[in-house]
Amino acid sequence: MPNWKEVLDEIQIESHNKQLHPLDSVRRKYLRKISEKTGRNVIAYYSGWLQHPNQRDAAINDKDKNALMLNIHRLGRSKGLDLILHTPGGDLAATESIVDYLFSMFDTNIRAIIPQISMSAGTMIALSCKEIMMGKQSNLGPIDPQMGGIACQAVLDEFEQAKDEIRANRIPLRFGR
Repeated sequence: MPNWKEVLDEIQIESHNKQLHPLDSVRRKYLRKISEKTGRNVIAYYSGWLQHPNQRDAAINDKDKNALMLNIHRLGRSKGLDLILHTPGGDLAATESIVDYLFSMFDTNIRAIIPQISMSAGTMIALSCKEIMMGKQSNLGPIDPQMGGIACQAVLDEFEQAKDEIRANRIPLRFGR
């Protein structure tokens, strides 16, 4: 496989191809090569979250299930699925729904390929697969539920700390004068 600079050079050359956007053309080429080598269906499930970390749709959400359904619709189920994951994580309900859908289509014949990073809900998807392939540079992140970007465990810890401080400094309340 080429390095990132070689891919960018190839995209520059492909920019003269009027049929497809050059990024799409090069992406399809390498997904096809992977599929030919493995004999399996291949879907790249990734977002540009490292380039655009505040982008709202960069995390796993309900829209992703619809996109997966559109792309899986005509795939041969017996070939299984190689799912290339690169995600910051996302919504728990959407993740569970996606995993249920993938199982209904491919049973357990799903392999996660983590080229770089799969975090939180992405880790959950990878762990649901029959097999996980990673390189030395790859990372699976922790599964840490969050609300509004704040770890739920941190909120619980602060709440417990506040309760302890209130108990330690108990001051009787007086009503009236």
